[in-house]
Amino acid sequence: MLKLTDNFGRAIHDLRISITDRCNYRCVYCRTGTNGAAYAELPFEDYLRIARILVGLGITKIRLTGGEPLLRKGIVEFVRDLAKLRTLEGKKPEIALTTNGHLLAEIAQPLKDAGLDRVTVSMDAVDPERFARITRVPNGYESVLAGVRAARRAGLDPVKINCVLLRGFNEDQVVPFGKFARQERVVVRFIEFMPLEEDRVWTPEIVVRLDEIVSRMSEYLPLEEITHQRSETARRYRFSDGVGEIGIIAPVSHPFCGHCSRIRITSDGKLRTCLFSVWDHDLHELMRRGATDEKLTEFIVKVVEKKEERHHIGEPGFVPASRTMVHIGG
Repeated sequence: MLKLTDNFGRAIHDLRISITDRCNYRCVYCRTGTNGAAYAELPFEDYLRIARILVGLGITKIRLTGGEPLLRKGIVEFVRDLAKLRTLEGKKPEIALTTNGHLLAEIAQPLKDAGLDRVTVSMDAVDPERFARITRVPNGYESVLAGVRAARRAGLDPVKINCVLLRGFNEDQVVPFGKFARQERVVVRFIEFMPLEEDRVWTPEIVVRLDEIVSRMSEYLPLEEITHQRSETARRYRFSDGVGEIGIIAPVSHPFCGHCSRIRITSDGKLRTCLFSVWDHDLHELMRRGATDEKLTEFIVKVVEKKEERHHIGEPGFVPASRTMVHIGG
C-alpha cells in the first residue's frame, strides 16, 4: 500500500486545497489593497479528483482555504462529495475550513450537515474599529462574530480563531483575545507574522514572538502548556482555571519543519510542498493533457519525495516564496 512520504522520512497526511484566489477582505498584512485574483479557479470536480487520488495515498485530513473559500458557489456540495471519500483505513477524511467568517453565519449549519468537521476563522482584532482598519472593510466585525457563534451552534468544534500579530499594529490585542477565548468558548491561536505578504514589508522586528505572547497572557491569567502531537503546528496552553485555550503558531521563532505533514494545492491546481517553496508543480496541466490517475499518482509521489527539509526565514540569503500567502492558500 503506497503512502506519501518524503526523503526525510516524514509521513504526509494533511492536505490543504485553496478553492479560490478571491477574497472579500483586503487585510493590510496580506494584500496590497488593489489586487484581485491573480490565479484561476478550477471546477470542483478537478479538486475532487486530486483529493481522491491523495486520500488514496494516505491523506487523512483536508482543509479548504482561499482567498475566501465561502465565495465559491457550490462549496456545500463539494464538502458533501469530499465526505464520501474514504481513507486507507476506511474512514471519512477529516474536513476543515479556514475562512474570514464574513459569510459564515448562514452557511455554518449546511456545511456541518454536508460533512464539515471543523472551522477556523481568521480574525485579527476583537475591537470593531481596529478590525475595520485591518480588513479595510467597514462593519465586518459583527458579521464575523455572528459567524463564529453560528459555527459553535452548528457543532463545528472546536472553533478556532487565528490571529496574526504585527508589532505596532495589533499586539495590544493579546489579552483581549484571551478574554474572547474564555467568553466565546473558542480556541484562539496567535500566528507569528511570516514573510508572505504582497507588500513585502516583513522584517524580524515586526514579529511578535511566542515567548512575548506567553508572557503578556500570563500577566492576565496563568497558563499551563498542553502536550501536543509532534506534527501539530501550535504550542497549546490552557488557562490555569481550565476555562479557555490559546495556541501559538511560531514558525519564525520555533520552526516545526522537522515534523511537517502537509502539502498544498493552489486554486489553479499547482502542488506545493512547503509554504516557502520557490517553485510549484503543475498537476492541472497534466490533467488538462489527459493524464491518467496512475500518471498523476506517479507525479505526486516524485514531487512529495523532494519536499524541502525546512524553511530559511530570517537566515542570510533567505529567498521569499514564489507566491504570497493569499495566492498559496492559508
